[in-house]
Amino acid sequence: MAQQGLAQVFQRLTDPVAPMRFSAYDGSVAGPDEAPVELEIRSPLAVSYLLTSPGELGMARAYVTGDLAVHGDVYVALRTLADGSERLNARQRVELLGRLGPRFLRRVPVPPEEQHPARRRGWRHSRSRDSAAISHHYDVSNRFYEIVLGPSMAYTCACYPYEGATLEEAQAEKHDLVCRKLGLRPGMRLLDVGCGWGGMAMHAAQHYGVQALGVTLSRQQADWARKTIAERGLSDRAEVRHSDYRDVTEVEFDAVSSIGLTEHVGAANLPAYFRFLHGKLRPGARLLNHSITRPSTTEPHRAGKFIDRYVFPDGELEGVGTIVTAMQDTGFEVRHEEGLREHYARTLADWGANLDSHWDEAVREVGGNRARVWALYMAASRLGFVQRSLELHQVLGVRTDGRGASRMPLRPDW
Repeated sequence: MAQQGLAQVFQRLTDPVAPMRFSAYDGSVAGPDEAPVELEIRSPLAVSYLLTSPGELGMARAYVTGDLAVHGDVYVALRTLADGSERLNARQRVELLGRLGPRFLRRVPVPPEEQHPARRRGWRHSRSRDSAAISHHYDVSNRFYEIVLGPSMAYTCACYPYEGATLEEAQAEKHDLVCRKLGLRPGMRLLDVGCGWGGMAMHAAQHYGVQALGVTLSRQQADWARKTIAERGLSDRAEVRHSDYRDVTEVEFDAVSSIGLTEHVGAANLPAYFRFLHGKLRPGARLLNHSITRPSTTEPHRAGKFIDRYVFPDGELEGVGTIVTAMQDTGFEVRHEEGLREHYARTLADWGANLDSHWDEAVREVGGNRARVWALYMAASRLGFVQRSLELHQVLGVRTDGRGASRMPLRPDW
């Protein structure tokens, strides 16, 4: 170590021509001065996190605590690392340990933002555990979500109608696209499960004249939605309940929208989920399922350790084929499917830009560690959609009547 500092050691573990600069608390620097991003190892804790935690978890812990800093765009940093070594694997940790010595192999505190599976109560996807998982992610601060999501408060993939469309235009187009695919008309009844802050319910009520019922497990979301519904004069047409979707007793809906909820249901529960929604619809009524998916049906459903412990506890993703199969097997006739992968990459870029431009306010609202969780999560997810380790699909199904009639148009009219 006399001739080689920490920065040089870390640079050796990446692509040697990667446009990234490294700096460390020991005063060492490496990499080109004009690099667009810099990785700063701020303390020995960062090295200990990287050496003692497997894969993505070690880097996440070091970054969330602030012991590892990124100067510049976090997305660019992750993309640069992905083009080289991708992440610190077992062989690289051994090499790093050999160069640095065993003093870094000590137990280090886990960030308080991390929710280990062992600390979760109840069976996976039980009502109580689902409620706790949703609260962990969504009951943070409505103001923080306003900062990141913008005025639409839509926390799902937008649909950009043209090059250069704003995030607000794209979120409005997403809601409108769902309304059109569902064939909504004045007087219809819409059930929006996992409704978030009520954006879909309000859009459908205001622009399509439907009676909309939204349900969410997040109390803060429900409170915000109710207040906004009243402010917009939609209380006679839109309602948001703080409730599990499984507690909805009403039936004979004309349409169901499920936008970003399937990720929280769990693969084993998909048949029961779609069976429940099928039972809520009258014959000829439609379901639109909008969800993040895996690029194949053969990959593990459960999220990686960073996402599972810091972002979406118990989250699961399936291939779109699994979604379609579950819908068909519970009685739906699948009529249309559309992939919006590139749109989610753009959505995440816009959310990340919102966070960057209001960073100080976000930190005041939720703290530096939580803000860094979000910066890392959005950048990593954006990279996943760009590189197709993640996808986004809308699947439209219809409940046919007893004679097989779908009441669908001969050709898509949306």
